[in-house]
Amino acid sequence: MDASNEVIAQQVLDLVKAANASCDLIIDEGKSLSLKARDGDLEEYKVSSSMALGLRVIKDEHVGTAYSEAVDSAALQSVVEQALSNASFAKPEPLEKILPNAATLATDDAVLCPHEETPIEDKIKFILAMEKDLAAMAKVKSVPYNGVQDVSGQRHIYTSAGLNAVSRSRICSAYTYALVEQGDLNVMQGTGQAARLFTALEGNTIINQTYDDCIGLLEGKPVPSKRYDVIFDQECQVDVISVFAMMFSGKSAKDGVNPMRDKVGSIIADTRLTIYDQPENLSGFGYTLFDAEGTAAKKTALVTDGLLQSLVHNSVTAAHFDISTTGHASRGPKSTLGVALHQMEIAAGTDPSNTLYQGEYLLLTDLTGLHSGANPISGNFSFGASGFLCKGGEQIQPVRGITVAGNFYEMLKEIACIGDKQTWNWQRTALMPSIRFSDLAISG
Repeated sequence: MDASNEVIAQQVLDLVKAANASCDLIIDEGKSLSLKARDGDLEEYKVSSSMALGLRVIKDEHVGTAYSEAVDSAALQSVVEQALSNASFAKPEPLEKILPNAATLATDDAVLCPHEETPIEDKIKFILAMEKDLAAMAKVKSVPYNGVQDVSGQRHIYTSAGLNAVSRSRICSAYTYALVEQGDLNVMQGTGQAARLFTALEGNTIINQTYDDCIGLLEGKPVPSKRYDVIFDQECQVDVISVFAMMFSGKSAKDGVNPMRDKVGSIIADTRLTIYDQPENLSGFGYTLFDAEGTAAKKTALVTDGLLQSLVHNSVTAAHFDISTTGHASRGPKSTLGVALHQMEIAAGTDPSNTLYQGEYLLLTDLTGLHSGANPISGNFSFGASGFLCKGGEQIQPVRGITVAGNFYEMLKEIACIGDKQTWNWQRTALMPSIRFSDLAISG
């Protein structure tokens, strides 16, 4: 445990206890390196660090929060006084309590926050070479976005009940976007890669994928308006499902805006579909040892064989529904207690590639207007899309300038195939097989 954080936490806890209140304290710290290249030069070289603490106090069933980026004694005294003052003006919240958890928890730094000695010169050479090599490819007009990031962070949670939990992580990433032109045609596409260690990043893989995506879509045109089977690629599928992830939120159910609030125990999807929240998978960057209340995070079945098994809960939403928390509390230093998924996983299906890709379908590789074109309450959506018209697993025409529309909750019931292999999105936050959705409306 960080000795300085221990001293900070003890001072805050002592002040809160002296006021006959209970509390939890989050201390978030981060360090980051950001490099960006443009036109053969290093456009950005930014090193930053941050530290913020967020205090939640509960006194006589009144809850107050406050935060500070300073940690001297006067600042700590002030943040406690502010939280207690805010609590005095808040309405009673009888369900919100500090959990009686006195555990000591710590993640494995060797796995989640590994150390390596990579000279900054090597990272600069990496990004400059990536931009240079991509810019030299045929038809590439420019490389407007090209970057490397190395971000490490840690979170400490302390409570008046005795919890002492720490989690550390490191993520290195590289990304690039290219603008490709041919006559009056142009397209911009990009991709990235993430790893725990910088030396695991593969610049050639990133630029080749970006270039192939651009060239593949350059001559795209609309297809006739009708209904098509649709497969979203591994990035778009995660994005679409994330837009509607509120369907699993116990908080939105408590607030009365979750359309699934009365459907736990009911069939809501194709009976071949199984969805988990799986924070215990160390291969993903959504791995979590504990939630924002210090509750151990564990695999939670959300949908099993099409049946809605559970929503995700913190202690407050769980108490509202008279069940146990699922370990999905979320809170930042500046925010109040919420609910969030950790790392979504969809179980592999049984359909091999020759079944998944049979006949005619659209493979969608780029979506626009995701949030503005979606209503998570009704499930209705309408997105701009690009991709490929395919037949029997072969791309027969690039497609651009179309709109895909439908209802997400109905789409879950209209599944033609679920692939038998799982893949991560490039950020490694979700693990899913390819899913073929039936008869989505396409406007060309």
